[in-house]
Amino acid sequence: MSKNPLSRRQFMQIGTGALVSTTVAKNVLQPHILSAATLSGKPVPPSDTVRFASIGTGVRGCEHLMASLNVPGIQCVAVCDLYDSRHTAAQEAVKNPSVPATGDYRAILDRKDVDSVLIATMDHQHRRIFEDACAAGKDVYCEKPMSHTVEEGFAMVEAAHKNGRMVAVGSQRVSSILYAKAKEIYDSGKLGEVFSINAYWDRNSPSGAWVYPIPPDASESTIDWKTFLIGAPNHSFDPYRFFRWRCFTDYGEGLGGDLFVHLLSGIHFITSTNAPALRAQSSGGLYHFKDGREFPDLIETLYDYPNFRVTLRCNLNNNGGEFIGFYGTQGTMIIKDNTLSFRPEDTRPEPEGYSIYGWPAALRNQYLQKWHAEHPLPAALASKIDDTGESWVTPPGYSDTVDHQANFYNAVRTRKPVVENEVFGNHTAIGCHLANFSYFEKDVAVWDPAAKKIVKG
Repeated sequence: MSKNPLSRRQFMQIGTGALVSTTVAKNVLQPHILSAATLSGKPVPPSDTVRFASIGTGVRGCEHLMASLNVPGIQCVAVCDLYDSRHTAAQEAVKNPSVPATGDYRAILDRKDVDSVLIATMDHQHRRIFEDACAAGKDVYCEKPMSHTVEEGFAMVEAAHKNGRMVAVGSQRVSSILYAKAKEIYDSGKLGEVFSINAYWDRNSPSGAWVYPIPPDASESTIDWKTFLIGAPNHSFDPYRFFRWRCFTDYGEGLGGDLFVHLLSGIHFITSTNAPALRAQSSGGLYHFKDGREFPDLIETLYDYPNFRVTLRCNLNNNGGEFIGFYGTQGTMIIKDNTLSFRPEDTRPEPEGYSIYGWPAALRNQYLQKWHAEHPLPAALASKIDDTGESWVTPPGYSDTVDHQANFYNAVRTRKPVVENEVFGNHTAIGCHLANFSYFEKDVAVWDPAAKKIVKG
């Protein structure tokens, strides 16, 4: 700590009369859904309507169906789920009790009036449905994480490329107006060099930890358990595994697949990164939700990228919300829930004010006199010191899910890929696999790009 009662910076701000502002300006961002969901700035004509079907109509599938009502130029023509009661839930979500519902997704893929499918199933079912949809000539919106294993991800990329399909992966932050502003700031260079990025997404409720109630009518007569198990080990009927599938390694990716993937997708988008981390090291444990689940309720992972490090945390035992911090040599940028803020660093030159107090007074004074001679103060009012921060918020009711859907359906029409296409989505999914590999193997997880696999460090 400096022993000077008044630092050079404080003196410059007060003594020279320089203009200083510490007020943080607040701005409300404007949605761009009209430009994202229209062609050439005009409403989408009926001839360009994209007809889609939702395969998987659980909580996320129904959220997508409700969001689709706000995206011009698309129409839901079919829904599919392995649980019968979700057929009704989907029809209610899309406000169309007559929309056809089925438990067999292949019946949807056979339909000529289906242009694209939305996959919102358990993770272990993604690859099979994705590959069949691509082979059937359907474009695909696949919920995150794209894959359940590293091998599946690359097979899905190959299927999309082989069949010339448009793909979007469902980490909607990539289409958020808040994240677009963050990328603008990052690309501007205002942050300087960024070597450290810290992010977390914390919850503190049974629902946030996937402890969902079991519907009263859940049984082997209302759930196609046999089909649910395709791609997973055989297991006797268990509604807890069906509805709380994220808790089990057979079907999901735990916190990595649920929340890490959003944070990583946002970081990759803002930093223009489209490759997996070089390595990852995880720590954590199962501390509170000891209900038979296999994934931890707290996980922290350190990722090494070529030019920066990322630390991620997901904790199901404290409601910390969603956060990403970018710490640069010239400024700090924070995303907290629906707010973005930027604060510049004060990097004006200043004489050493700590170690010289271990010098004799004569040497100290000699150093200070020389330093001030080499760094003269500006004339009073001759310059403005830029200490002004700024923040941005999304408008009330804003939905990045709507924007993400709109971007995908524009890609279906224009055949121009979205940012979070199959390659981008695969790379962020690999980040989830790296975190889980390190946690369960209790070792550093290293990405081997040549072999396209994770190895121990």
